[in-house]
Amino acid sequence: MGWRVKVSHVTHVEYDGEARSSYNELRMTPAYGVLSSRVKVTPAVPTYSYEDYWGTTVTAFDVPEPHRSLTVEAVSRVETSGPRTPKVSVTLAHPSMEELLRRTPMTAVNAELDELAKTQALGRDPHETAEAICELVTARVEYMPGSTGVQTSAQEAWDLGKGVCQDMAHLTAGLLRAAGLPARYVSGYLHPRPTAGIGEPVAGQSHAWVEYWAGEWLPLDPTNRTYVGEAHVVVARGRDYSDVPPLKGIYQGPPGSRQEITVTVTRLGPALLHTPPG
Repeated sequence: MGWRVKVSHVTHVEYDGEARSSYNELRMTPAYGVLSSRVKVTPAVPTYSYEDYWGTTVTAFDVPEPHRSLTVEAVSRVETSGPRTPKVSVTLAHPSMEELLRRTPMTAVNAELDELAKTQALGRDPHETAEAICELVTARVEYMPGSTGVQTSAQEAWDLGKGVCQDMAHLTAGLLRAAGLPARYVSGYLHPRPTAGIGEPVAGQSHAWVEYWAGEWLPLDPTNRTYVGEAHVVVARGRDYSDVPPLKGIYQGPPGSRQEITVTVTRLGPALLHTPPG
């Protein structure tokens, strides 16, 4: 059984002075099950949306006038799905998935880890392989907020033995690809408190997990050592974080800025419609 959820994602940027102009794009609109979605930008400017190469909804906007701050509020109501049971049959990856088998700077691992990933596939089907790799990552990397940065690679997270959800997703994706399974990096939101009452706003968080191909795309959340279910809201998919940042842009102005992010998730009740997770 899925949930009906409201997500509010507010990003506030303060520049160290006056920005003369800025050019931005957002990836904050859920990928499926969307009942309503809106984006408000301050200063008020027109926005337009398009679908990127990976199928993610992108909201783009320019601020052509001088401004000292920028605030973006994305609010969506969405229906999620419960965990899926893997099918027994397995279909080989289509050639179009070749990109999702390749290393990227953020998911690459060294020869030793590459070999370790391959050994996880010996005598196992794709689902068992994916679970073994997920367990390998969670046993090695301790979840520790603030221990790494946006540019930390999968190999660095393994060597450090600590990281955040982004690092664990990069590492899992890299090992899945090394084992021969196409893998996607997924970004979205997580409702952290399933016991919260209906209508109770909860401080949520942006979150990252993975999907692997075994005749269909199946998700795993290595940070929480679990399958992905009704508490997860999918927003974007790609090769790694560089394909899915919630806010990306450039500006003309002072060299420094500060960013403050607030995510609030509210469970509204059970899902009433059936929307496939894609």
